[in-house]
Amino acid sequence: MSTVGLVLGAGGVVGQAYHAGVLAALEHDCGWDPRTADVVVGTSAGSITGTLLRVGVPASELAAWVVQAPLSDEGMVLQDMLGSEIPVFEPFRVLPILRRLPDPPGREMLQRAVIRPWSFRPMAAALALLAPGRFDIAEQLGMLREVEGKSWPEKDLWICAVRRRDGRRVVFGRPGSPAAPLHLAIAASCAVPGYFAPVTIDEHTYVDGGAHSPTNAAILREKALDLVIVVSPMSGPANLPTDLYSLSRGHAARVARREARALRDSGTAVIVFRPGRAELQAMGNDFMARDRVDQIVQESFLGAGSYAAQPEMRALLTHFGLQRRP
Repeated sequence: MSTVGLVLGAGGVVGQAYHAGVLAALEHDCGWDPRTADVVVGTSAGSITGTLLRVGVPASELAAWVVQAPLSDEGMVLQDMLGSEIPVFEPFRVLPILRRLPDPPGREMLQRAVIRPWSFRPMAAALALLAPGRFDIAEQLGMLREVEGKSWPEKDLWICAVRRRDGRRVVFGRPGSPAAPLHLAIAASCAVPGYFAPVTIDEHTYVDGGAHSPTNAAILREKALDLVIVVSPMSGPANLPTDLYSLSRGHAARVARREARALRDSGTAVIVFRPGRAELQAMGNDFMARDRVDQIVQESFLGAGSYAAQPEMRALLTHFGLQRRP
């Protein structure tokens, strides 16, 4: 039997809607249940979607909840964990965040830059040092209160965050990583730098794992899986950027391609789902907006189904047992 990894990238509210549409298409059109993935890697919004899969929520029910469709008995856990509506967030605006003075780098971060320059990521360090945001993520995400006290799922769930002290990525849930309560790991992974306040776990503070990588797919090289499916909501076209949003989407796309290449070089097949023109138009530039989530789910469902139906993708999915045979 093939071993499959599922990578769910960052992207805020619109990213979670994109996850829902893509995963529902894989479930509906291909006949593959994302809950059966051998390991799930979640970053920011992906940590929420990944946790919901691991507690037993089908992809189709996640999509139904996003578009406010009736839920089955199997999907009612969503109502318990997330409530009946998507939370309302303040608009995400990049420039006001960048205008605030960042924190100065600490000794650990400077030491890492000098001693291990090959592993130091200046962008991750810069994002980690942004002035703390004014919103408490625990107050914004009711799901965290429902998850509090629950143990980690039995099947692998790896949640990515960035430690502010040194800008290093930490993968909660992975063997050898620091222990953390599940709800705090999710909160840390979702703590968008400059927007949410950092999350404290033991004596360290953490911010969104997307500061290191919007997908963090390459960490699955050590698992030697047969196939990895990457869902990258923040990816965009490689055109000349016209604003900060297109710049960030171009960066996310380059990182996803680089990580996919690293996985392929290690012998793992990779399929990457990224937004096309219709999905990007629906998603807009406010990652926290909820006013078009139903359109995002619809467009991502159609786009992912069309992509999976391409002969090369269909052959790959069929080879690894994820596609219904005609």
